Amino acid sequence: MAGTESGVDGKRLGGSLNLLDATAQSVGVIGPVFSIAFLVPLLVGLNASGSGAGTAAPLSVVISAVGVLGLGWIVAEYARRIHAAGSLYDYVTDGLGARAGGAAGLLYYAGILALGSGILVMIGGTVHDTLQSEFGITPLPEVVWDLILLAGLAVVLYLGVALSTRAQLALALVSFTVVLAFMIFVIVQVGPGNQVAAAFSPSGSPQGLGGVFFGVLYGVLLFTGFEAAANLGEETAHPKRDIPRAVLISVLTVAGFYVIGSYAQVAGFHFDLDAVGKNAGAPLFGLAGPVSDGGFGSTAVRRVLELVVVFDMLAVLIGCSVSASRGLFAMARDHRLPHVLSRVSRRGGPLAASLVVLGIGLATILVTALWPDLFAQSGMPHYAAIFSWGSTFGGFALSVIYLLMSVGAIRGLRDHRKPWAVYLACTVGVLVTAAAIFGSVYHVAAPTIYAPYAAIGVFVVGLVVSAVRRPASVPVADS
Repeated sequence: MAGTESGVDGKRLGGSLNLLDATAQSVGVIGPVFSIAFLVPLLVGLNASGSGAGTAAPLSVVISAVGVLGLGWIVAEYARRIHAAGSLYDYVTDGLGARAGGAAGLLYYAGILALGSGILVMIGGTVHDTLQSEFGITPLPEVVWDLILLAGLAVVLYLGVALSTRAQLALALVSFTVVLAFMIFVIVQVGPGNQVAAAFSPSGSPQGLGGVFFGVLYGVLLFTGFEAAANLGEETAHPKRDIPRAVLISVLTVAGFYVIGSYAQVAGFHFDLDAVGKNAGAPLFGLAGPVSDGGFGSTAVRRVLELVVVFDMLAVLIGCSVSASRGLFAMARDHRLPHVLSRVSRRGGPLAASLVVLGIGLATILVTALWPDLFAQSGMPHYAAIFSWGSTFGGFALSVIYLLMSVGAIRGLRDHRKPWAVYLACTVGVLVTAAAIFGSVYHVAAPTIYAPYAAIGVFVVGLVVSAVRRPASVPVADS
């Protein structure tokens, strides 16, 4: 059955992961360092809508975190009952039925693949351009960097999930620690200029409370991927205990990091939105620059932060690839995708599904190199435009799945010992995911707006496929 440990065919992935591994998977897919480096301007109001929280961005983060905790609670409760590689698609199936679950699975893993393949070319392009701008060297073409990354990813996936999660842990821990220490340093250096009230009061937004809630639309997207630990349910030694803990620990840890990071950025620019706007591409790097340029560091400090952000991007790449391979395996095992994708390697990993993940990565590299006009945006490197489109697709897709999960949990968790908690979490989940979906499309221009349209198309295809290709059974939660 889809919702038990072994699936329809009895095939099961091997592994004995622990709480730390599961937490690394969720934090790795979230990519908190990458997000805090580039996405704070969206919270502030430097986005397509022109509305945001202003200097009250940290308040928007707190509200977003509360909403995501509601989603996290739903995932945690489901993870105590259903611990299969299929994760959220199994949860949607349990609550809304096989047809909705199959469509949700196709959309969810298409979103994860879009995020992963987009971040792959983003890393290669970033490394190439950073070496060129910082050191004046171009040792390899951009496409070669991409292929080296893909080859490294293939090795990590082949050697097993334990190596994958430990690699994510090492990369995320280094980047997280370095950036957190720098942000605390900035706050200390601001000294008497700190304005906590402006950061945690609606008065800090030019649009007041409405602006704060516009910030929440984008703030929820910062947490995308928090549920990724659930994809490792079969490979974790104590899934009923460790997966729920990993999900909630990830949300709380990242929320604290985001609050400090968003506050450090608005405080570091002296609560001046125009100054933030001048550094909208990457405010963190502006703050890390030399004091003579208005920063708090030096050229060397900025380079270190650029390096650790790449580390975090690598963790995102690995995390997305691990999640996608497990999901494709589970859907094939449950007869929702071609059965060949359920093949398992001698090491106990999803062999065929991993090859598909790598194949999509290769296709994205080739498209980025050979089709320079695809999703092109003025003033943006092509690899960044590809990532922007892929991340918009992925963020929208995952938000839709969170919404479906929240609606379905009313039925799926109806026998919970605390029904009031189910209704509360589902209500919060519906509200925050609806906000995130709105934020994904509001005033978004072409070609990025085509990403949500494409995601809707994938979901419709999933409904058709689910109607034609019925699974052998529907998920049944453990009692």
